[in-house]
Amino acid sequence: PILSRQRKQLTQKMNNDKEREHLLGVVNSSPLRKQENPWFFRKLWFVTTLCVIVLMMGSAVFGAMVVIRTDVAPPNPPWPLVLGTWTFMNSTRAAYKLMNESKYEEGKRIALDGLETGGNYCELHPWECDWTVGYGGSPNELGETTLDAMVMWAKTREVGAVGYMKNIKKAISVARKVMEETYHTLLIGGEATQFAVEMGFVKEDLSTDRTRTMLKNWIANGRQPNFWVGKHNYSSNEVQSKLMRKRDNGEIERKKPDFGRWNHDTLGMIAIDKNGDVACGVTSNGATWKIPGRVGDAPIVGAGAWCDNDVGAAMETGDGDVMMRFLPSVRVVDLMRMGVPPQRACQSLINDILRFYPNATGAIVAANKRGDFGAAYMGNLPNGFPFTVQHKLMKDARQIWVKNP
Repeated sequence: PILSRQRKQLTQKMNNDKEREHLLGVVNSSPLRKQENPWFFRKLWFVTTLCVIVLMMGSAVFGAMVVIRTDVAPPNPPWPLVLGTWTFMNSTRAAYKLMNESKYEEGKRIALDGLETGGNYCELHPWECDWTVGYGGSPNELGETTLDAMVMWAKTREVGAVGYMKNIKKAISVARKVMEETYHTLLIGGEATQFAVEMGFVKEDLSTDRTRTMLKNWIANGRQPNFWVGKHNYSSNEVQSKLMRKRDNGEIERKKPDFGRWNHDTLGMIAIDKNGDVACGVTSNGATWKIPGRVGDAPIVGAGAWCDNDVGAAMETGDGDVMMRFLPSVRVVDLMRMGVPPQRACQSLINDILRFYPNATGAIVAANKRGDFGAAYMGNLPNGFPFTVQHKLMKDARQIWVKNP
C-alpha cells in the first residue's frame, strides 16, 4: 500500500509538472511576455538596426536627388535677372540691357558680361554710386583711392579678384582677367596694377580734387575718425599726440568711422542670364580713412559674393572687416540649397553676425534659380537698406527697401 501510494503521488506530480510546463509555454508564447525571451530581443535589435540603416540610406539618396534636381529650370523663370546692392539703378539697367539683348551661343558668358557692364558703370560714374565705387572716393589715410573687386562664374566655379589695386579704374574687369587669363584667384597691391597694365588697362590717377579736399579736412579734424584702436604712429612718422585732437582733460579722442550709405564696402551684383547661368561679383573702393594696405570683403570669395549654378547667388555689403569674418554669401547659398527661402537665409546670417557684433552695419541680398529674391539688414539707416532689381517681367529696374525686423 505504501509503494502504491508513493507511485500514485509521483504520477500525480509528473502530471502537474507537465501541466505547469504547458501553461508556462502558453504564457511565454503570448505577446505580453515576449520580452522575457532573449531570442525576441535579438530579433528586435536586428530588425530595428536594419530599418535605421535603410532609412539613413534612403535619406541620403533622397537628399542627393534634391541637390541633383536643383539644376532643373523652374517653369517660366524670370530670366534674365539682375540684383544690385544700394540704389544704383543705372548700373542694374546697364547689366540687364546687355543680358536681355544678347543672343545665347555655346561658351558665351552672358551673365558675366552683364555683371561686368554693370560694375563698369559705377566705376566710371562714381558720382551716381555714392562715391563708394571707382575713382575719387573713400581715400585711405594717405589720401589714396584703392580698389577691390571680384567676379565668379558659377558654371565652372572660376573666380578672379584684385585687392588694394591703385591707378586702374575698371577693377571688376581686371578681376575677370585674373580669372580668365591666369591660374590665380587673387592679385593685390602694386603687382595687381602691373598685371592690369600688361592686360592693356591704362594707368590713371584715382585721386581727385574731391579726395584731396577730404584729406585736408580730415587732417584738420585731428585725423578723426580712423580705424586705430590703441596708440600708433602714422606713415608720416609724426607721433599720435601731434596728429589727433585732444579732449579738454588731455585724453585723446578716438572715433571709428560710421558705416552707411556714404561709407561701406561693396557694390554687389547677381546676374542670371536667359540660359539660367549665374554670375556674381563685387567692386568697391573700400572704407574711407582705412589704414594703408587694408583689403575689404569685396575680393574675398564667399564673403563679398558667392554663386552656384544649381542654386542661386548671394552678396553682402557694409562693414567689410566684420562681414568677411562670417563668409555670409556662401553660407546663405548653402541654406538656399537646403530649401530655405532667400530672405530667411539672409536673416539667419544677419542674426548670427549680431550675436557677436550687436552694433554691426551690413546687409545680405540673395536670389535662387526660381527667381525668388530677398534681403536682410542690420544698422541704423532711417529708411533701411535699399537694393535694386530688374527681370524680364518688369518694365524697368526698381528699388526695394529693407528695414530691421
